[in-house]
Formats: sequence, structure tokens, C-alpha cells
Amino acid sequence: MTCRDDQIILSGIIFYFANTLHPGASHLPMWRVDGVVILILLHIGPVEFVYYWLHRALHHHFLYSRYHSHHHSSIVTEPISSVIHPFAEHILYFILFATPLLITVFNGTVSVIAVFGYISYIDFMNNMGHCNFEFIPKRLFDIFPPLKYLIYTPSFHSLHHTQFRTNYSLFMPLYDYMYGTMDNSTDTVYETSLDGRKVTPHVVHLTHPTTLQSIYHLRLGFASYASGPYTSKWYLWMLWPVTFVSMLLTWIFGSTFTVERNVFNELKIQNWAIPRYSFHYFLSSQRWEINSLIEKAILEAEERGIKVLSLGLLNQEEELNGNGELYLQKHPNLKIRIVDGSTLAVAVVLNSIPNGTKQVLIRGKLSKIVYATAQALCQRGVQVAVMCKNDFEKLKLRLPTELCNYLVLSSSYTYTLKVWLVENGVLTDEEQWQAPEGTHFIPLSQFPLKRVRRDCIYYNTPAMAIPKSLENVHSCENWLPRRVMSAWRVAGIVHALEGWTAHECGDTMLDIEKVWCASLHHGFLPVAHI
Repeated sequence: MTCRDDQIILSGIIFYFANTLHPGASHLPMWRVDGVVILILLHIGPVEFVYYWLHRALHHHFLYSRYHSHHHSSIVTEPISSVIHPFAEHILYFILFATPLLITVFNGTVSVIAVFGYISYIDFMNNMGHCNFEFIPKRLFDIFPPLKYLIYTPSFHSLHHTQFRTNYSLFMPLYDYMYGTMDNSTDTVYETSLDGRKVTPHVVHLTHPTTLQSIYHLRLGFASYASGPYTSKWYLWMLWPVTFVSMLLTWIFGSTFTVERNVFNELKIQNWAIPRYSFHYFLSSQRWEINSLIEKAILEAEERGIKVLSLGLLNQEEELNGNGELYLQKHPNLKIRIVDGSTLAVAVVLNSIPNGTKQVLIRGKLSKIVYATAQALCQRGVQVAVMCKNDFEKLKLRLPTELCNYLVLSSSYTYTLKVWLVENGVLTDEEQWQAPEGTHFIPLSQFPLKRVRRDCIYYNTPAMAIPKSLENVHSCENWLPRRVMSAWRVAGIVHALEGWTAHECGDTMLDIEKVWCASLHHGFLPVAHI
């Protein structure tokens, strides 16, 4: 039995007896201001004070060697480290943390929100202090300097786990300041941790969260959840208040943040995220602000000497910024290379089509990728069918005259063609059912097609399996499997590895075969269909 099991079992037993022994436990008022105020004062005073001296006592060699050393076996902490204690320590902590709640129970000021709020506060702060990832913005302490006495940071407690004899406080460093046990390097380590992104990478991929729940799928969210392809989970709906508040905060105060750091041989790679969700990109009122955030990220990367920045998901939408062309028009002398990854995406699509295919149906919004894919297929002698006359005319204008014979307008192809190049949001469920049995649905966009049939073959969005030497890839990229990256993200890496000096944005396309061969040369491999 592990220490975390001890805590879960003990919590269940205590709450069971509390509900049984206290006659009004099942009928508490929802909210009482006086009870909440008393709870806050009791925590700041007795709880923090007693914990500080208890913690110092546990670091005495007699108690440390017999008890507390077990907790300090985690020098590099993670959230679960917060509950790794001997059972005797769990008992002491429960008594200490239960004291404010018991006082409000006995004086009749307890409420449901006070109980659950205080328990949630204890758990959140405890896990945050052990997450080993600094994310509390410095501006909070700049705006309200006394806050540094009232809230600790992950780096504050991380120092305690490395120095052992400093930073004893629970959640409020007040008593470390009072009794001279504050580590002298606390402020420096905090600022250095915040500047972790300042380690200059060679390549940056600029993405954004998709749905509101996708924030938990980031590496700094739930590790177990992020380790698999993104799908909506029922239990995340229980966190909707936190989800909604986090969305509002990132919308109002957010700036680009680092999601992941990778190393590929000598190449340093970072994944940055714009603090906007997919639905923001479809709001015309948000376009200027989103473009400003993207432009700011590009200029920051330029200033830091980053070689390549690739645009992911909707950050390269034609309606938003002309596939990235907008930023080159505003800053024509950029040294950083802007890559939208369209060439590699087309290459992946072309190499996903089954060998021997003579006809394909394109069902998607006309885009840079659709135009390039259609032309490449026609050059290979593959007949391309479209169902919309307007799309047919536009494609025909883009194709060289000698290739127009390979372009066909016909709705009857729906019932015969078994290779469909599709885009999410364009192809409806009803239209999928019109496809013949065994149809290959190959996505053209970065968003996956909804799978509604079991008798058809659905492919991943354009992506490639990454080499084993690409390190620190501990989470899945959106809906893709483990150790698989989108073609748009891979394109930026390959661009940097090859040292190409051209931008790939706007209407610019690179040589499809050249980009595909370069990707294979560096160890990226095709991904089989789902």
C-alpha cells in the first residue's frame, strides 16, 4: 500500500465519521461570510505558524531520519510528491488542517463552500508547490508586493527540497521571513525559472489550445491525460468552473506560453501556444488581437535569434493572415524563417493515397493545400473529382492547361470513388454515408474528421512518426498518437535541419518531393491510418 493510498483511505474514514457524528453535517448552509473570515484568519495564524515549527522539528535529525526523509526522497518533485508521507505525518497534518474547520463547526459558522473551498485550497496549493514548474507571473508581485508573504511559488518549495534547511513555510512564506529561514536565492531562482523559455531554441512551433477542455491535455495539465490522444472526457465537465475561469483569465491577461521543450540531436525545439481557443479564431472581433499575439511571438523569436517559426492549427488560416503572408508584408526584413508547413502536409497526403489509385474525390474548402494537392495528383495522372461547380472553376483556373483534363465535375463519383480527400467541417455525417464501403477518408486539414462509419478507413491528419532521438516528447500532440507530430510541426524542424533560407508562407510552396525526402532522411516516418 502506498502513501497516497493511506491519505485516500484516511480521508474517507474521517469524512464518514464527521458526517455520522455531527448531527447537522448533512444540512449545512451553503455560505456564511463570518465562517469564511474565521477560516482564513485561523489558517494565516495558527495553521501556518504551527506548521512552520512542526516542519522545522521534522527536519531535526532524530525525526528526519525516522519520518520526514521519506518525503524528501523526491528531490525533483512532482504533484504526487505532495502526499508522499509516512502515515504518522498524515495524522499530524490532518489534525492541523482540520482544526480551523472544527472550530467553525463548534461555533456554528461552518458552511458547505467553506469546507470544500478550504479542502480544495489545501490540495491545490500542496500540488502546486510540488509541481516543479514555475508559472506564477511576476507581475502579480509587482502589482501587490506584500503578496510574496502570503503565497509561495513552486520554485520556493523546490528550493526546500534541494537545500533542506530553508523555506519551511506551508503556503505563506511569512514565517520564513520572520524567523530568518528564507533561502537567499529564492528570488533569483524564481526569476530564473520564469525565464526558462529564454533558453533560445532553434525552432519554435506556434500553436493554440483547441477546445476549452484541451487546456488539461497540455503537458502542464494532467500528465496521464496528455499521454494519450486528445478526446473529451466526462469527468472534465466537473471542472467547468475552473475551465471557464481559466479561459477568461487567459483571454484577458494571457500571453504566449511555452507548452513543451524538445531536443533533437543538437537542435533545440520549443512549442509555444497562443492563449486563444479555436472558437476565438472564428470571431471577427478577435482576429486583430490574435494576429497581434502571433506577430508579437514572431518578433520575440526574431529578437532572440530563433531560426525557424512554424505556424500550427489556425494560426496560419488564410482568412486570418493569408497563410502567414501578413507578417512578412509588415516585416519584410525578418531573419527568422516563417513556415506554414503546407508543402510537407501535401507530401504526407500524397503518400497516404493507396498505390494504384487512379481517381480521388476532393471534399474540402479550397485552400493552399487543396490547390497544391490537386495539381500534384493531376501531374501524376490521377483523376481529381469535385462536386461543386464553383470549386471546379476555381481549381481549373489554377491548373496548367495541359492538366485540366484530369479535373472532373460530377456528383455521380460519390458512389464509386473509394479515396476521399476531406476536410473536417466540410463533409457532413450524411455525406460520409454516401461513400461506398471501404472508402479511404484522408484528411487535408489539421483537424480530424469525425468517424461515423466502421466499414471505412479513416486516416490521421497529416503527420509523421518522430525519430527516437527526438527527446522529451511526453505528451500527445492534440489527437495524434504518441510520438507522432503534425506535418506542420515537422516541417519547421526539417526546415531548420536543412538550413533552408526561404520562407514558406503565403502562396509559396517548396518542392514537394524535396521536402518529403528530407523528412525521411532525418528519421521522420509515415504514419499508418487509424
